Amino acid sequence: MTGSVLQTFPLGFQWPTVDPFLFCAHHDDAYPAGDGALAPAESLAGRDIGQDFSSKDGWSMYHGSSVPGFPQHPHRGFETVTLVRKGLCDHSDSLGALARFGQGDVQWVTAGAGIVHSEMFPLLSTDGGNPLELFQIWLNLPAADKMAAPHFTMLWGSQIPQVQTVDGSGRTTTVTVVAGAYGDAVPPPPPPESWASDPHGDVAIWVLTLEPGARTTLPAAAGPDTLRVLYPFEGPALTVDGEELPLRHGAVVRCLDAVELVAGDGSPEQEGPVEVLVLQGRPIGEPVARYGPFVMNTEDEIRQAFDDYRRTEFGGWPWPEDGPAHGHDPQRFARYPDGRTEPAPG
Repeated sequence: MTGSVLQTFPLGFQWPTVDPFLFCAHHDDAYPAGDGALAPAESLAGRDIGQDFSSKDGWSMYHGSSVPGFPQHPHRGFETVTLVRKGLCDHSDSLGALARFGQGDVQWVTAGAGIVHSEMFPLLSTDGGNPLELFQIWLNLPAADKMAAPHFTMLWGSQIPQVQTVDGSGRTTTVTVVAGAYGDAVPPPPPPESWASDPHGDVAIWVLTLEPGARTTLPAAAGPDTLRVLYPFEGPALTVDGEELPLRHGAVVRCLDAVELVAGDGSPEQEGPVEVLVLQGRPIGEPVARYGPFVMNTEDEIRQAFDDYRRTEFGGWPWPEDGPAHGHDPQRFARYPDGRTEPAPG
């Protein structure tokens, strides 16, 4: 690798990450019409129900048995960031929180000492498809915060800033700023114990949409040890400081200096925009011990997490179903652990 590109890697179902990020997956499911009970109106024959990641016919049930999604499961020691671009996600957790979110909304959960949650994908439309697209991102917590009280945060799409720039040829780039300031655009605050809330963390989560042939420049990061990873997930090509990335490949890039991105080879004749997820942060730089849903610093702490979950169930599961879906009303909302309910603004 030369110039700004330090490393490239293929993009499969689970995308490679670097400290402080632990996991990133892009779910893009062309769900069919629903059956009126929020489940697919198609046969589930041939799927490994409860463990279906097949993408058969363009969609998966994941761990769902009727409604697709991820029924109740525990976490400890890190955070989940779920950005839903299309469709809806129904959240429920052991704190008593509920949410239905989509249309660019972001749910940010600090698992901390322990939380149980579910994320289900209700199929509301019965007369057409139910496309779903989301990013699931895991962000590590430093040792000092791994046993923080769990915290549930909603960042509504209408409150997440977008920045538009126009290059010399009149082509536009739009940046959705989920975390980390982008120029003068400052997103809603992340949870208080998050590495993203520590200015030293230099955490950013941005989604860029570049028109065909558009040029834009990512600003330099705050510190010399900050790491930045680009995931081009839509479009024909991305060129980084003159180096074209292979299709369906991401890259770790230098971020001490500004980096120029070009959608494709600069030709406006290419088909469609280029979309890029950017994850950035200073490494936490601590040992990582992980097993399934738990991420700690030592193997002893992992064993303790399993013991604690078996003993306490992290507060227990207060809902009658393992994977609750929140009815047929498409209104997005959040109900917080204190009982306060808010509709999605805008």
